Amino acid sequence: MRIDQVALLPTYVAAATAVLALMADLVVPGRRGAVTGVTALGMLGTIATAITVGVGLDGGRRTAFCVGPDQCSLVFDPATAIVAGVFAALALGALALSVPLLRTGEVPAGEYCFLLACSLTGAVVLGGARDLITLVVALETLTLPLYLLVGLRRGNRAGGAAAVTFFVVSVVSTAVALLGAALVFTATGGVHFADIAGAEVPPAAEPLLKVGVILLLTGLAFKVAAVPTHAWAPTTYDGAPLPVAAYLSTASKLGGVVALLLVGVSAARPVLATSGLTLAVLAVLSMTVGNLVALRQRRMVRLLAWSSVAQAGYLLAPLGALLAAGGRTGPAVELLVAATIAYAFFYVVLEFSAFGAIVGVRGAGDGGEVADYRGLARRSPWLTAVLVISLTGLAGLPPGLAGLFAKVAVVRSLLGGDAVWLAIVVALNAVVGLAYYVRAAATLFAPAPDGLSPEPRQRVSWPVATAVAVAAVVAVLVGLAPELVMRAAGTFS
Repeated sequence: MRIDQVALLPTYVAAATAVLALMADLVVPGRRGAVTGVTALGMLGTIATAITVGVGLDGGRRTAFCVGPDQCSLVFDPATAIVAGVFAALALGALALSVPLLRTGEVPAGEYCFLLACSLTGAVVLGGARDLITLVVALETLTLPLYLLVGLRRGNRAGGAAAVTFFVVSVVSTAVALLGAALVFTATGGVHFADIAGAEVPPAAEPLLKVGVILLLTGLAFKVAAVPTHAWAPTTYDGAPLPVAAYLSTASKLGGVVALLLVGVSAARPVLATSGLTLAVLAVLSMTVGNLVALRQRRMVRLLAWSSVAQAGYLLAPLGALLAAGGRTGPAVELLVAATIAYAFFYVVLEFSAFGAIVGVRGAGDGGEVADYRGLARRSPWLTAVLVISLTGLAGLPPGLAGLFAKVAVVRSLLGGDAVWLAIVVALNAVVGLAYYVRAAATLFAPAPDGLSPEPRQRVSWPVATAVAVAAVVAVLVGLAPELVMRAAGTFS
């Protein structure tokens, strides 16, 4: 078995960060700043290592755990480096948003940072996974620590209920995905994506392969909170600490998108039409259900949670074009994959900045009611600006240009893939989504309730302010130069 240790460097750094966070808590107990600092340095090191290895490849790739020329369990190429860097940046941002929570002592700093770094380790491996076993293990390593992070606050019953809901739905979804993986292996005789994609499936085994792909994609759809595996998202987001909800709604969603691309496009080449049909159904259901239920939400985090269900539909919509013959040609598939990755990047930036602004306004505990944000424009103009950019971007409206270009990229890819009907569904759902996004944004400028002080409710700590400002700047910059994102997304094709 051939192993390139350089390809594993980002994974080693992320795993070492988890160990060092736990050791720092043991060596200097009670020094939360030391634990947080070590974890932050480790996450910065993960970003630097991923970039260094990725740039050093010069367009090539490094492989590990290979048993044949195209039978490698892990591949590190420029696309993998981008994924690893984005995951590490999200984890670092979540850590910055968590500083107020750690200072209060509601959660143990050592365990909190250890679990966050463990989740990052799985995320770094996920981008380079090239077989079903590595993919499932990486996804579970990304997700398992989040069960504990959701319910880690001492004496918080809502967090405990959210963690149990998240765990139960996840177990069922993982079981469905594993059953699908077993059927795919039975039909093709391989677990590596290259073997599955190039397998000559006999007619008698083709139905087995199709059922396996459907079950596998449905189980993986849990990670992006797509219908019908979406029920955990509102309860979990609302019951979790806000920094954990921010990481869960972005990193988990991005991980799910990467997994669905690897399985639905790379591995499922023999049955792309079945893959496209499954993803199209998931996309339509997610968009419609998410938008309709979000219209009735009054709590800010639940509104973002249900809107993230709808956003999952937009994320999956380009891949639904694989159903049409025109969407399965080489150039069309490249465009669909690029549109999906670009939309995922736009989404995670806007979603993270929205959660960051909420943490700045409300602290790390509870997002509150939408009505609680009345008069925020007067109390905290800069946080209002960030929240407006995020909400309008998620809606696909100016000044959130990143979201606007994301919607355009999705519709363009669907039209190029002969999926006009799906483009119409996306457009109609986007119009429905305007209602609750615009309503929430307008609330920020409504008169404040009587008796409320014009001063901000609390001072925003510098780590939170830095994370929010960076996320907002990135959201603005990518909105002004979307072609750079599309070009980077093209490396995944």
